[in-house]
Amino acid sequence: MQSLIALADPNRRRIVEMLAGQELAAGEIGTAFDISAPAISQHLKVLKEANIVTVRVEGQRRIYALDPSGFTEIDQWLSSVRRFWNPKLDELVRQMERHKAELAKKPSKPRKPKGRKP
Repeated sequence: MQSLIALADPNRRRIVEMLAGQELAAGEIGTAFDISAPAISQHLKVLKEANIVTVRVEGQRRIYALDPSGFTEIDQWLSSVRRFWNPKLDELVRQMERHKAELAKKPSKPRKPKGRKP
């Protein structure tokens, strides 16, 4: 659940979305936010501890990238939710089709023309 908790914060989700496009240095990530550099560092630390991002050092820069292994936990959670909802949604479709078929069997009543009464 660590990766799910890490993604609960909107700033961290935004960082992940940024890294989905390309690897970025911490400073590049920070320029996209109106929060302090230490706050960005803390968000990156949480994402790293949750195995959602990796970091490598290039000289003075820390380069961040998405870590696919961190998304395994999220995929497992989503699968469990889908296993719950898919049968429910399938049953809903069956009920709607049954209702539609019942309506098609009923004779339609003639409609009275709309207009003013004499």
